[in-house]
Amino acid sequence: MFETNKIKQNSQTQPKKKEIDPKIVAQDKSLLEAEKVFREGVVSVRDIIAPAALEIDSNLLRLNNLYLRTLFVMTYPRYVSVGWFAPIINESLVLDISMFFYPMDIPMVLKQLRNKVGTMEAQIVADHEKGAPRDPIVETALQDIEALRDGLSQGTEKFFQFGLYITIYGKDKDELELATDRVENLLGTQLIYSRKAFFQTEQGFNSTLPLGNDELMIATNMNSSPIASSFPFVSSELTSDQGILFGINRHNNSLILFDRFSLQNANAVVFATSGAGKSYAIKLEVLRSLMLGTDVIIIDPENEYEHLAEAVGGTYINVSLNSESKLNPFDLPRGISGDSKAEDILRSAVITLKGLVRLMIGELTHAEDSLLDRALLETYAKKDITSSSDLSTIEPPLMSDLEEILLGMEGGEDMALRIKKYTEGTFAGLFNNPTNIKLNNQLVVFSIRDLEDELRPIAMYVIMNYIWNIIRSEMKKRILVVDEAWIMMRYEDSAKFMYALVKRCRKYYLGITTITQDVNDFLTSPYGSAIVTNSSLQLLLKQSPASINLVQQTFMLTDGEKYLLLESGVGEGIFFAGSKHAAIKVQASYAEHQIITSDPRQLLEIEDAKKEFEEAMLEKEL
Repeated sequence: MFETNKIKQNSQTQPKKKEIDPKIVAQDKSLLEAEKVFREGVVSVRDIIAPAALEIDSNLLRLNNLYLRTLFVMTYPRYVSVGWFAPIINESLVLDISMFFYPMDIPMVLKQLRNKVGTMEAQIVADHEKGAPRDPIVETALQDIEALRDGLSQGTEKFFQFGLYITIYGKDKDELELATDRVENLLGTQLIYSRKAFFQTEQGFNSTLPLGNDELMIATNMNSSPIASSFPFVSSELTSDQGILFGINRHNNSLILFDRFSLQNANAVVFATSGAGKSYAIKLEVLRSLMLGTDVIIIDPENEYEHLAEAVGGTYINVSLNSESKLNPFDLPRGISGDSKAEDILRSAVITLKGLVRLMIGELTHAEDSLLDRALLETYAKKDITSSSDLSTIEPPLMSDLEEILLGMEGGEDMALRIKKYTEGTFAGLFNNPTNIKLNNQLVVFSIRDLEDELRPIAMYVIMNYIWNIIRSEMKKRILVVDEAWIMMRYEDSAKFMYALVKRCRKYYLGITTITQDVNDFLTSPYGSAIVTNSSLQLLLKQSPASINLVQQTFMLTDGEKYLLLESGVGEGIFFAGSKHAAIKVQASYAEHQIITSDPRQLLEIEDAKKEFEEAMLEKEL
C-alpha cells in the first residue's frame, strides 16, 4: 500500500510531457522528403568515379568491362637485390600496387630473436655432441639473426610487418590469366612466391585502392633493408665516366652522361613536333662532341646550323642551282687500305646511281632498269673505270656522259630525254659538274634550303652518297646528322639508301642521327621503322596528339610516358640508350645557348649586339 501511494505521489509531482503538434511533425517529414529528393538530384564526386557495375566472383572481380584479381606476396628469399621490384613496375601491364608497413616494438622483437638464438645454439651443440654432421642452413640462419640483432640494437635497422598486394587488370579472362601468370613468373624468378586472393577478391581490390585500407591483413616480418629494396619508384641511371652531357635526369636530377659509341651502334633518332627543341638538343650534342674531337657532318634543310658553323669555324656549303659548290654523283670512294675491291665498289656505285636516276626521272620498267644498268657500266668504262682499275687515279664521268651513252643505245632515248633537264635544262649544273668541295674541317654543314622541293630528296641522296664515299675512304670517328629525314622516307629508293647507311655505318666508326617532325611519314615507312630498330639512341620530345599512339606503339611506352610526351615543355622528353631510358631535360649553359639557339627573336638580338660591337670597334679605331 505504501509503495503504491509513493508511486502515485511521484507521478503527480513529475511535470507532464508536452504534446507534439501533429502539424509540426507533418511539416518536418515534408522537409526531410524534400531534402532527400534534392540530394538524389545532386551529382557528387563519388557518383562520378563509381563503377557502373561490380560483379564479385571467388577468384576474380568484374569491374564494368574489365576483369581483375589481386595477388599477395607470402614469402621472400633470404636475400633480395636492390630494385627487385623494377621488372614488375616496368612490365607493360595495368597494375595497382599497395604496400603496407606496420612498425613493430623493437624490445619485443629482440626478446623473440634472443629466444630463437638460444634454441638454435642449443640445437647446434646437441648435434655436435651426437656427432651429427653440421647443418649449414641452421648456421646461416643463426648468422642472419645475429646480424639482425646487432642492427636493431644499434638503431641502424627497424623491424616491420610488410604487406604487398598487386591488383592485375585484363580486358577478358584470358588476358587476365596471361597477365597473372606473367607477374607470378616474374616474382618466382626471384624466389618470391605469391598467391591469389581466393574468396577475398573484394577485400583485395579494396586494399589496392588509394584509400589506405588493408582489408587482407597478410603481412611478412621484415627489417628495413630488404623493405627499402622493394621501393617501386626506380629510374634508370644514365651516368657514365665517358661521353657528353645530354641533359638532366628529371626523375632524380642526376646527369645523363653518355658515349653513343659505347653501344652496339652509334645511331640515334629524334622525334618531336615543330618548336619542341629537337634541333636545339642536337646542336648541343654536336657542340659538345666537337670538343671531344669527333668530326660532325650535317645536312641542313633550313639553315638552322649556319650560326653554329660560323661560331666554331666550321665549313658551311650551300647546295643550290646558283651555288658554286658542286657534287658529282659518279664519284667513287678510294677504299680503306685495300679493304674493298674495285669490282665491289663499282657494283655498289652502279646500284646507288640506279636509285638516284629513279628519283630523277621516275619509275622504270624492267627493260629500262636492265638497260640503265648496262649504260652505267659503259659510262664508267668510257673513262677507263673497270673492275681492275686503280681508283686512286681515276677521273669519274658526269651525268652528261650517261645521257650520251643512253642516246647511243637502242631503247635508251626516252631515259636520255628525261635526264636532259638535269644536264641542259632547268636543273642543269647541279649534278653535272666535277666535285669541287672537300671535307677537310671538323664540322661541315650542307645547306639545301635554297633548293626547290622537287630537288630536295635528290640533293639529300647525292650529298649522303658523297659523304658515304668520304667515310669509306678514311676511317675516323664521325657523326652524320640528317635533319628532316622524313624527306628521304617519301621515296622508296632514298628510304632504302638511308636504311642501308644506318645498317652499315658501324663498321666505319660512324653514327647517324636522323631528325624528323613528321613522325607518321617516318614510322609508317618500313625502312623508317627499321632505322628506329637499328638506332641504339632515341630521343622523344613533345609529341602531337595525332602521332602519339603510333609513337607509343613503336617505342612500347606506358600510358604515363605517353602523357609525359604530350605535356612536355621545350627540351623535355624521354631519352633511350640501349635498354635504359629516363625522362630528360635538355639544358645548355649561357654561352652554349647563344651559339645554338634557333629562336628568331634571340637571333635578331644577337645580330643587333654584333652590329653594335662592330660599330663600337670601328669608332674606336677612328
